[in-house]
Amino acid sequence: MNGKPILDTHDALSLKGRTGLRRIVDASGYSLMGLQAAYRGEAAFRQLLLLNGLLLPLACWVDVTRSERVLLMIVPLLSLIVELLNSAIEATVDRISLSIHPLSKQAKDMGSAAQFIALLLIGLTWGLILI
Repeated sequence: MNGKPILDTHDALSLKGRTGLRRIVDASGYSLMGLQAAYRGEAAFRQLLLLNGLLLPLACWVDVTRSERVLLMIVPLLSLIVELLNSAIEATVDRISLSIHPLSKQAKDMGSAAQFIALLLIGLTWGLILI
């Protein structure tokens, strides 16, 4: 990310009034841009995609109940969601200021802690189901 503002003919408020199908199409586009930004700019997101690429097919292959299979699939996907939120927190904090501030550190550390717990959840869920 180059840190430069995106030049657009719309400001944020002008985008809020959209409704119906146009809003859904626009929101989908913004979501895809967010996924693309995470993939390009966040090594942790790419690593979690690789982990999901391994665990999701494995979840389909192991001999477990349907409910257990769902858990084995949901938990790694949850880690992707947490990483997107963590990256958003980090980008917002960095946008405000790159100087070191105790509240900025606290926000970033809490986002990191959320991801740590999500990874523990993967290990715990897979461990309890498969052992």
